[in-house]
Amino acid sequence: MGAELCEAEYGSKGVSDFLFMKTSSSQFLWQSLVCLVLFITASWAAERNPPGDIPDDQVFVSYTSSSGGYSLKVPEGWARSEKGADVNFIDKFDGVAVAVETAAAAPTAKEVTARLERPQKATKVVSTKEIQLPAGQAILVKYESDSEANPVTNKRIRLESEAYVFYKNGKTATLTLWAPKGADNADQWKLMSESFRW
Repeated sequence: MGAELCEAEYGSKGVSDFLFMKTSSSQFLWQSLVCLVLFITASWAAERNPPGDIPDDQVFVSYTSSSGGYSLKVPEGWARSEKGADVNFIDKFDGVAVAVETAAAAPTAKEVTARLERPQKATKVVSTKEIQLPAGQAILVKYESDSEANPVTNKRIRLESEAYVFYKNGKTATLTLWAPKGADNADQWKLMSESFRW
């Protein structure tokens, strides 16, 4: 990348030709320093994703559950596991899940929050609100919780999650998205939540 930047900066002669042109030693050192700075800057500019960040160039593919009667876009390449109408997509500490249940009526925000609170995982609800999405009205709960214990180290990490609860024709569908606390997946989570249909 640095070489390309030097080439763009100093013409089409090429970096190797450029470096070996007959110039004064001070000019040569100055031009070499410029190339070095451009190379380092290009290296720093490369995207570095903290643990849990979904890359900006992540490809999303459509997933359809015939038994659950819903569809959504999910990250390509994530490990999938299905159980009836329910599905999980996992990649390291990140995850996407949909769980379908029968319900006599649309749940309230209080009922949704009560279901999510788990003392053993130190769940802390951050916010709860009703929102409108392309699939219809949903209850959005943002919360933090501890992950499952690592089977080798027995350590847990703190997770941030968003749960979207939809209701339709006697069923609820809960779309849950999670990642390590501090990860920046706002755009990717928005894409997935807005892609849900049933």
